[in-house]
Amino acid sequence: MATPEKTVIAAFDFDGTLTRRDSLLPFLLHLAGPLRFSGRLAALMPTLGRYALGRIPNDMAKERLLTAFLAGHPLRALQDNARRFAQRGLPRLLRPDALARLDWHRRQGHRCVLVSASLELYLEPWGQQAGFDHVIASRLEISDDGTATGRLAGANCFGAEKVARLEQLLGPLERHILYAYGDSRGDRELLLRADYAYFRRMPQGETP
Repeated sequence: MATPEKTVIAAFDFDGTLTRRDSLLPFLLHLAGPLRFSGRLAALMPTLGRYALGRIPNDMAKERLLTAFLAGHPLRALQDNARRFAQRGLPRLLRPDALARLDWHRRQGHRCVLVSASLELYLEPWGQQAGFDHVIASRLEISDDGTATGRLAGANCFGAEKVARLEQLLGPLERHILYAYGDSRGDRELLLRADYAYFRRMPQGETP
């Protein structure tokens, strides 16, 4: 009996992989404006310092940051701001070599998935425009009155959660041929599961 041909999956991290830098802080700056952004970030410096020293986990630091900037904002207003940021802000952060690699996978007919700890709020509209088949990212919790709480809905899409969310979408990764691209410890588990793993680099030319 013939073995079904495996689907080829290309999974890309976003911050530092498709971009030159983090995207969350530029989004918060876009949302708050320079004055409020500076004030709120200054108030968060003790939290960010403890995170940098490894004294609080990634998800806790992230939720404190999101709460300071997003809590109480109506979802519709956040979505409108996120779409504008996806159109105007994100293109300035993108790496041409990474976009060329994404385009190579698309030309091969591979299934392209964006897997990021950054917010689905702005990655979903950007990912659709960029040609990704699926966007997997961290989701904001929305209260019953339609405003953001500042907390995440479910786990931060970081580390092992990236693998779990990808398998929710695709089933066991062993059923596919997986290319994975990442740049940080948050991508380690995903890269370890890949058939072709690329850490902090984009391959030149065609690959298997």
